[in-house]
Amino acid sequence: MSPRAAGASALLLVVLSPALAACGGPVEVEVPELSAADSAACDAFAADLPETLAEQDRVEIDPSDAPAAAYGDPAIVVRCGVPEPEGFDLTASCETANGVGYFIPAEQYADQELDLTLTAAGYRPRVEVRVPADYRPNAGPAAMAVLAALIKEHLTLVEACD
Repeated sequence: MSPRAAGASALLLVVLSPALAACGGPVEVEVPELSAADSAACDAFAADLPETLAEQDRVEIDPSDAPAAAYGDPAIVVRCGVPEPEGFDLTASCETANGVGYFIPAEQYADQELDLTLTAAGYRPRVEVRVPADYRPNAGPAAMAVLAALIKEHLTLVEACD
């Protein structure tokens, strides 16, 4: 293969790589029923979500106007307006990143083989981040740190989760 053809092939591969990562089509996300105020807060939050999260590029979601985003394959999914997580109460402990507390179900702490669900449970509306086990242990803390500023900017702190 000539150097010119090899260069063109490499360029084609680089241009197509993000599209290849999302070959399975858009990531389906559940859209919660929200009040007008929560919907406005979640829409503003979702509009400010970054193009990359935990070193994964953003991929398409369905419906495309959901207050959510997905990153990578398998997808890390960020959703706004989720219900209170099972097992959460005012005595629950949380992991804190950049001033935002995230509730993690107890069984997910020690078992790195499990998918991870992080919920900014002290804020309204609540934000949930689902991290596939493939990305553990680093993606959870990375996502928590990046999303903290957006959570504090767009959502209302109701009860600190420490």
